[in-house]
Amino acid sequence: MRYFFILGNNPALSTAEISALFPNNKLILASFDILLMDSSEPIDAGSLMRKLGGTIKIGEIIDNLGVPGAGDTKETTANILEKSARELGDHKFNFGFSFYGKGYLNLKNLGLEIKKELKSQGLSARFVVSREKNLSSVVVEQNNLLTHGQEIIFIEYNGELLIGKTLAVQLFKELSFRDFGRPARDDLSGMLPPKLAQVMINFANAKLEDIILDPFCGSGTILTEAILAGYQNILGSDISEKAIIDTKKNVGWIKEKFTKFKSDIKVSQVSALNLSQELQLNSVGAIITEPYLGPQRGKRDEQGIINELTKLYSDSIKEFYKILKSPCKPYFI
Repeated sequence: MRYFFILGNNPALSTAEISALFPNNKLILASFDILLMDSSEPIDAGSLMRKLGGTIKIGEIIDNLGVPGAGDTKETTANILEKSARELGDHKFNFGFSFYGKGYLNLKNLGLEIKKELKSQGLSARFVVSREKNLSSVVVEQNNLLTHGQEIIFIEYNGELLIGKTLAVQLFKELSFRDFGRPARDDLSGMLPPKLAQVMINFANAKLEDIILDPFCGSGTILTEAILAGYQNILGSDISEKAIIDTKKNVGWIKEKFTKFKSDIKVSQVSALNLSQELQLNSVGAIITEPYLGPQRGKRDEQGIINELTKLYSDSIKEFYKILKSPCKPYFI
């Protein structure tokens, strides 16, 4: 089976995230924003999309149409959509197209012709179009293309045209809610977006039963995303009292809104330079953090900040190595 991933704003980061989760699968970068993956086992695209922070769409490659323009694109596409429409039953069938490649495919004409053909087969269908070249995850979700229809993806790769269907799109509403709906936000110190926190957690690829630690937890984004990812033993610390208060508010909020997650989470006001005095040595499975980046406002003494952060990071990493179970090369993004 071959799957496709439509990557986010930083394709290199998105590719690395998928590679961390599927280290044994064959990955092919079809273009700068499309990753193909061969898998011997089917994947649960919906569950995977909830976990990934850097992917916009996940889908399955259905067929290879050969050289663009040479194959019967219309017939193959119509057959796929007719089958999906009949499986849906009496509901009105919505469908749309996206094309990823350097060439050209007249999606509007193709869609109108197939809509007419579906109608001749007694199937009620609506062709969804967008002002953009491709349908966004917002358009796909708002037009119910995954629940009452289908988005067909055309991918130009290696001189051939692949055809696939979208199985899941990024949960933009939920991500926005987790970002802007949380009760404690610190605009002055900066806030890590939930999507980036997901990417960082996936890079660690720790066991769910391992202890994971964020020693610069801020308002707790990495901790709350770790809860949603299913980690069972989560520690957070920060030297700032306000950060600890904010984190506790946000952790409580996440547990209230997503009650099925029952992680054991502890948050304490501790400096990253004193971790080995507070935690058991060689006990932590992974450290996932965005460290203090220096003052975000006001006049900046750049050399002073460099000196301060250099010492902070060096001394903190020494502490990390004391408490980690199996110290390894850090993964920086």
